[in-house]
Amino acid sequence: MRRPWKHPTPASVRHHGAADLWLRETGLLLPRRFARRAAASEDLVMRLQIHRKLNRHTGCVNTVGFNADGDTLISGSDDQMVMLWNWDTGAVKLQFHSGHSDNVFQARFMPYTDDQTIVTCAADGEVRLAKVADGGDVPTTLLGDHDGRAHKLAIEPGSPYIFYSCGEDGLVQHFDLRTNTATNLFLCRNSLSKSGLSSSIHLNAITIDPRNPNLLAVGGSNCYARVYDIRKYKWDGSSDFGCPSDCYCPPHLIDNWSVGITGLAFSHQSELLISYNDENIYLFSKNGGLGPDPKSSNKIEANKGSKSTMVASEGDVDQPAPPQMYAGHRNCETVKGVTFIGPNHEYVASGSDCGRLFIWRKRDGKLLRAMEGDECVVNCIEPHPHTMTIASSGIDNDVKIWTPTATERAPVVNVEELKPRKRRTKLWDLTLPEQLIWQVLASRRRRESAGDDSSEDLEGSAGLLNLVLRAAERDVLSDEDEDEDEETSEDSGDSSLN
Repeated sequence: MRRPWKHPTPASVRHHGAADLWLRETGLLLPRRFARRAAASEDLVMRLQIHRKLNRHTGCVNTVGFNADGDTLISGSDDQMVMLWNWDTGAVKLQFHSGHSDNVFQARFMPYTDDQTIVTCAADGEVRLAKVADGGDVPTTLLGDHDGRAHKLAIEPGSPYIFYSCGEDGLVQHFDLRTNTATNLFLCRNSLSKSGLSSSIHLNAITIDPRNPNLLAVGGSNCYARVYDIRKYKWDGSSDFGCPSDCYCPPHLIDNWSVGITGLAFSHQSELLISYNDENIYLFSKNGGLGPDPKSSNKIEANKGSKSTMVASEGDVDQPAPPQMYAGHRNCETVKGVTFIGPNHEYVASGSDCGRLFIWRKRDGKLLRAMEGDECVVNCIEPHPHTMTIASSGIDNDVKIWTPTATERAPVVNVEELKPRKRRTKLWDLTLPEQLIWQVLASRRRRESAGDDSSEDLEGSAGLLNLVLRAAERDVLSDEDEDEDEETSEDSGDSSLN
């Protein structure tokens, strides 16, 4: 007997709302499959609009995330506070001080803890545990720390105990809440120099493959996203676990010292999504990497400049398809994440320096939406676990909740027609160049104290300094145009892409 979800339907009616409804009502489409297909509808994406603004923080909101049920949103801010919201009504369920002494960069619920266990990391380098007690008290505990800012956490899917952290010291740590201890897994380094030593990579992102939780990917001040297999780690410290099992990078960015990675995400299909600073976003298929040592990989030479989906020649192995690219946004001023949207991750989303949320169709890179989400910069976009609802945050002190409630579909975006707007806040004048210069000097001091051969890493320092100079040049140009911008109308005040 043929199963209902295998019933053949003409191509002309597939994924059409009315046709799907008819198939469900006649028993030819399972209700669960109907719900997933309806939730992935492009029509919902085209009807997204702001449902509510959650405005209780007194600083930039750097992290947002939904609980497993989807009824509670967690947020963390420069004000060092963590808040739990009823995002639908806008009410604050609970707020507490994180225990951090600097900006909170990420806050997450641990799975299967009834939303009572929360882990956080921050600019002070600390990783902390918060336990919600009866009566609303929330004591916090220091679990571990990094030498520099700790940007991201990665929670093992389905585990109420295990998670990982990464920081600007290049260190990846493993945490087990059954012991409340931190284990230093490895120090992520640039490729070996002639002396056999190299500088550490400032890590901005870490993520776990949901289909294989043994695999975790990290990325930072380097063009390569590195994937590690936790099964290769030996807890007695005798393993060379610091060597990745695979590396990912678009062919044209290989050995490009002027780019780095700000965001990573694995899809349900184990595809790896990578967002680069001052560049585009790229989606790699499963097993589409360059191998554990990309500089010695035959795939590099075969892929450079290649546009084909599969390259094969006599004596060579088949080459992976080139990554799908998502373009149109701007990612230079801050550390931005990247994510998937939809029940089967049908869409890709990212914030932008122009203050917009960008949404692309995953399969072909088509830009669908560019929605005004912040006065200056959108850094975080988080999808609801069950519905087409999105939370976003950035330089503003609030969180925007987006739902598909617009009566009219938005037109498909033409990037060239997006209206420019003056920059109203210039947080970059001091923070970004100062941070980059500090990183260069700190890296140089560490190499000198260790006696490293810095010949190879000078290229990386030069890349960082070039970023500083470019940021300064943009601010000078912005100052020169400020008088003209003040005369423009508010209608033309939508963020610039440049």
